[in-house]
Amino acid sequence: MKTIDELIEGGIEGKRVFVRADLNVPLDGSTITDDGRIRAVAPTIAKLAAAGAKVIVASHLGRPQGAPEPRFSLAPVAKRLGEILGENVSFATDTVGDSAKATVAALANGEVTLLENLRFNAGETSKDDAERGAFADALASLADLYVGDGFGAVHRKHASVFDLPERLPHAAGDLIATEVGVLRKLTADVQRPYVVVLGGAKVSDKLGVIDNLLKKADRILIGGGMSYTFLAAKGHEVGISLLQADQKDKCLEYLAEAEKRGVEFVLPVDVLVSADFPDLKTKAPASYEVVATDAMPADKEGLDIGPKTRELYAAKLADAGTVFWNGPMGVFEHPDYANGTKAVAQGLLNSDGFTVVGGGDSAAAVRILGFDENAFGHISTGGGASLEYLEGKTLPGLAALED
Repeated sequence: MKTIDELIEGGIEGKRVFVRADLNVPLDGSTITDDGRIRAVAPTIAKLAAAGAKVIVASHLGRPQGAPEPRFSLAPVAKRLGEILGENVSFATDTVGDSAKATVAALANGEVTLLENLRFNAGETSKDDAERGAFADALASLADLYVGDGFGAVHRKHASVFDLPERLPHAAGDLIATEVGVLRKLTADVQRPYVVVLGGAKVSDKLGVIDNLLKKADRILIGGGMSYTFLAAKGHEVGISLLQADQKDKCLEYLAEAEKRGVEFVLPVDVLVSADFPDLKTKAPASYEVVATDAMPADKEGLDIGPKTRELYAAKLADAGTVFWNGPMGVFEHPDYANGTKAVAQGLLNSDGFTVVGGGDSAAAVRILGFDENAFGHISTGGGASLEYLEGKTLPGLAALED
């Protein structure tokens, strides 16, 4: 993969450089509630601008269905990006239309513009190669060079991720180069013990990564909604907790495979349960009780790992040489159910090993719960992309950046 430093060495002053970023930030109306992804790509944009490029930034936000939806506009992101860069960032109100063409044409050397949400055009996500290619052609007409730096989208075969770099001289941005370097550390020459912590809602989202990591990890700790399918597979009552009954056999297979390989596969020993899901808007105090995982009431739902599990997981992380964590331990958005996720985050900080927070809700939790991001070895910007890389899959956006 060519780096942007190599691109800059070739001379980019006055050239239009298209930067595919991942600016898919959470919004409360027009207010950005977590700007981590904007801050992550800002250094790449600043470096290109400092070299005299005319920088065209593009991204998706949310899941619009191929047409403009005001609630998914990137306008608030343009404002925040400008604040982070300390420079004005102009904003095109479309992707390849009159506004985009005029805004790009007006750029002076070293200036930055942001296009409107790429997914407002159906060609961005189309499964039809011709439709996707036509949109990529239109995007290519705006630029001279391409920089891929949206790691959170590289597992998608989308026009701006996969097709566009085929049409322009291209390079990997600094963020993607860092992400790939970190993930390689998790797949080769790993410092041991290698501990993997997996949470989140669904076992089915993690099947591939569990399958692959059983061959590499020394310990796998399970929490969050997905843990209840494992507990149910072992014959435990899980009440009205999240459950994928069709995955119980697969869970038993993984438990047997872990035992065969000598991999510690650790499940919660106690949980916080309640008959009522918490109010995430008002954060009103919740009513819950702590029960052992072999004594869960049939009419209640597990919403976080309990205090004994928190202590157990902290102990399993203490001597880790490498840790990969993806997925919260409970409904961390509510303070009464955030302690499990806090305990895992603190466990990573207390470890002397190389710690990686695998994007998605885990990265959001680190910031929302007030941890120092710089205290972790790496916080990924792409949850799904990180998982697919660790599954051993070929990621379209990375393949497209190879020479």
